[in-house]
Amino acid sequence: MTEKTILDTRQRPLRDLRISVTDRCNFRCTYCMPKEIFGRDYVFLARDELLSFEEITRLARIFVGLGARKIRLTGGEPLVRRDIEKLIEMLAAIDGLEDLAMTTNGSLLAPRVKALKDAGLKRVTVSLDSLDDATFMAMNDVGTPVAPILAAIDAAAAAGLTPVKVDMVVKRGVNDQDIPSMADHFRNTGHILRFIEYMDVGTTNGWRLADVVSAAEIFDQINARWPIEPVEPAYFGEVAERYRYRDGGGEIGIIASVSQPFCGACTRARLSAEGGLYTCLFATQGHDLRALLRNGAADAEISARLEAIWGARADRYSEIRSEDTIELKKVEMSYIGG
Repeated sequence: MTEKTILDTRQRPLRDLRISVTDRCNFRCTYCMPKEIFGRDYVFLARDELLSFEEITRLARIFVGLGARKIRLTGGEPLVRRDIEKLIEMLAAIDGLEDLAMTTNGSLLAPRVKALKDAGLKRVTVSLDSLDDATFMAMNDVGTPVAPILAAIDAAAAAGLTPVKVDMVVKRGVNDQDIPSMADHFRNTGHILRFIEYMDVGTTNGWRLADVVSAAEIFDQINARWPIEPVEPAYFGEVAERYRYRDGGGEIGIIASVSQPFCGACTRARLSAEGGLYTCLFATQGHDLRALLRNGAADAEISARLEAIWGARADRYSEIRSEDTIELKKVEMSYIGG
């Protein structure tokens, strides 16, 4: 495939595509899909509103032609999308794609790791916010305990979906007391634990700045117990600040979107389950690609549209976050993934 690089108004290349394959999830995490909003009466997308696997693959191929090298499947919970292994197999065959990963809550993962690996998935990231059952169940709000998630992490590693990354969203007064126990558990396992500052994604999670445990606080907690030192980023646009334990116990990451914005190196585009293109996690509106697909647009027309959208991109929400911006009606994380 011919190499092509497109740049936005801040000279950021398109390198990463995150694809939400469903807006549904079997968890009701309080920072993402709170039950008060996403309850029994909530109307999710109908099947014909979702992009088909063929539509997703076609768009992904065009994105790769514009410089995207990594694809991550998200949701909602991607494993609730039926036959997702077929989509993975289709995406894995795209010429020029270098990495294909998935973010999952892990509850449906363990029995499917071999099929996912065989289909062409390379890595998984599993969300786990605490090792304490009471805390974790309160956060996922559906009563799922910790044990099956830990089993899924082990199964993923055994199947070769490595390195397994484990994401912990840290919220003050809810699970910040579990930072040391999480670090202790995942030291010397080969897994990479990443601590994520609680973010104001969407408008339904009741975000307050006071609930954010900063990257500096997280660093201090861990460094006081197990000294850590910085590691160089693995690639341009890596969102996690990387650290390794000085005693050789492995690596952690801290994602500091609130206290240390990394907008200047953001290379990510996001495709929602119904075909909306979002150029920022905190976007207030998207661009309808499904209409182009279903109205007969040729690949060249779609490619030109994507190039124009990316070329006009100037997003830097985390750099300008304020009392005014947090009130904006932003797209929900369940539509475009984390």
